[in-house]
Amino acid sequence: MNANKNGASDDPGKRYLRIGQAAEAASVSKQSVQYYLLVGLLDPVKRSESGQQLFDDASIERIKLIKKLNESGYPLREIRDIFLDRHPD
Repeated sequence: MNANKNGASDDPGKRYLRIGQAAEAASVSKQSVQYYLLVGLLDPVKRSESGQQLFDDASIERIKLIKKLNESGYPLREIRDIFLDRHPD
């Protein structure tokens, strides 16, 4: 199931976005999404045949939540712990 250049996929009713498209849909920078990937806050849903990371609507909502929590004063490390259901000592 590949995403075409418009983010459509071979799976009817499911859309997959590349990193830049996901960032735009979530109103964050591409670099923010790349950083969320790097620190373990986000994982791609799948990869295209060419290896591009792909994201779905749930990924977009997660990115938006990360942004809101961070803007509310939560450090990214705490947000990751919340998502992993770990609590700092």
